[in-house]
Amino acid sequence: MSEKPAAKAWGRRRARARSSLFAAGEPMIWLTGGALVICTAMVAGLVLLVIWKGLSTFWPQPVTRLDAIAGPFMGEITREERFQPSAAVLAELPPQVRIEAESQLAATDGSERRRLVRTGNYRLTQSHFEWVSDFEVRDESRPEWALVLERLEWGRFYGFPEAFITVENGGTERREEGAAAAWAAFQREHHAVRERWRERRELEEHDTGAVNHEQETARLALRAAELEFAEAQREGDASLAEVESKVEGARQRYEEKRRWADAEFTRIRAEIDEINAQNARFRLVMRTAGEGGLPPRTTSIPLDQIVRAYPANQLSWSGKTGVYLARWREFLTDEPREANSEGGVFPAIFGTVVMTLVMSVAVVPFGVMAALYLREYARAGPLVSAVRIAVNNLAGVPSIVFGVFGLGFFCYVVGASIDQLLFAESLPNPTYGTGGLFWASLTLALLTLPVVIVATEEAVAAVPSSMREGSYACGASKWQTIRRIVLPRAMPGVITGMILAIARGAGEVAPLMLVGAVKLAPELPIDGLFPFVHPERSFMHLGFHIYDVGFQSQNSEAAKPMVFTTTLLLIAIVAALNFATVWLRGRLRRRFTAGQF
Repeated sequence: MSEKPAAKAWGRRRARARSSLFAAGEPMIWLTGGALVICTAMVAGLVLLVIWKGLSTFWPQPVTRLDAIAGPFMGEITREERFQPSAAVLAELPPQVRIEAESQLAATDGSERRRLVRTGNYRLTQSHFEWVSDFEVRDESRPEWALVLERLEWGRFYGFPEAFITVENGGTERREEGAAAAWAAFQREHHAVRERWRERRELEEHDTGAVNHEQETARLALRAAELEFAEAQREGDASLAEVESKVEGARQRYEEKRRWADAEFTRIRAEIDEINAQNARFRLVMRTAGEGGLPPRTTSIPLDQIVRAYPANQLSWSGKTGVYLARWREFLTDEPREANSEGGVFPAIFGTVVMTLVMSVAVVPFGVMAALYLREYARAGPLVSAVRIAVNNLAGVPSIVFGVFGLGFFCYVVGASIDQLLFAESLPNPTYGTGGLFWASLTLALLTLPVVIVATEEAVAAVPSSMREGSYACGASKWQTIRRIVLPRAMPGVITGMILAIARGAGEVAPLMLVGAVKLAPELPIDGLFPFVHPERSFMHLGFHIYDVGFQSQNSEAAKPMVFTTTLLLIAIVAALNFATVWLRGRLRRRFTAGQF
């Protein structure tokens, strides 16, 4: 009898030994966990790369002078790499240099280091960057008085200050010779010149724009009166004389406004000319290093064209930090310049945030109403199943398809109808019949609608049935139960859908290229001109700005750091919007957790 239990135990051990590891699921746990770790590491690595590249873009680098065979090259070394020079490259070298280069290549793996130097001075050299190999360099130094000038046009300038010219009231020029004297004079006068330049820009953009707006409003009022008069003539309206007097009054007001506008333009032009005359008195004389074998050149640069200047090789740590913070301030608050490769991105920041908020306001109510109907009111059947299938399929439609639909329906159908009804006096120039902020927001709302519907429907389904039954038992109607019991407790799920919609909609670019996003739109959708909010205007978007700078810029090397910085900014904005909605979801969840049973 004692052998039977032992035989049974041995049989169980034998059965366990024969069972597959996959039956317990342990290999799949390790596989899925490993895949999660790999994906997390990839995402974290990409984000860390963007953060590192984005934060280091604006840190000032020293200016290096490389005396090469082809001539001196002076500028900032942006990156370096190893390459294998071809026989044609070696054949162009002088004999002695070629022998040295071949011996160096033979001693190594056949590769040589080369550095990419940002030489700037594009107007003089027609080149922004130059590759310089180590075997071409005879001498390397960091000149003490090498200045970096960031200009409004033509990019950066690298050179040595020779003199500072000030034109006196009598027309005579006063020169302050020498690098130290010229730099001291520049620091003394540049701040005042830039302040006057900002005053001039305020006059050119805001004051002139306000006058143009007043004149255009009067012209459109006259045009509307003329259209009304033409319509009354066609229909033989009895009030034709009254309409004609209205036209005459509108014409008189337009003439008065035009005379006022001419006087204002004359005044503004006089102020601008006065500012230009004052700023033209100051010039900085710079001498180049003679890049690429060209002889050193001396050029005079007006001070109002210089955004920022600094002696790169004399900066202390605090001086570099000051330049770094000044560049960040410009990036976050100013408009782009130099084909979007320099300057700021404030219009793109504003357009991205406003478009995302309008999209969220548009998509959440419709998504919640659709989910409530599907879950609470619609009876199960083929029609509801077809609707759910359609919603799920919409989530997989390429975004460019939504852009084509938005362009065709919102812009060409709805927008054109609005123009015919409300803005006939502006035709044939479209007001709402073309791409704009409002149509772009609605297009992305359609794109993210399935996400909100699915998330809301799941949240509504998660509300316990006992809470509904308790509400019905107290005499509440179906809508009262939904409004007071179901919706408040499903709100965290609704906010989750909103978070997913923001995360997807804020980064979309393809639809925006068709329905309103443009390369440059310095006029914001919100300004101080009546009616103050202009949803019909085109706008800038950070995603489109990244595409434009990265793939459409003539100076790709200079634009590459801006791509990382703008990407970092877009990630930060999307994260900030998501954190705000997560905080709101957390508050709602804590509020209603105690009431669930």
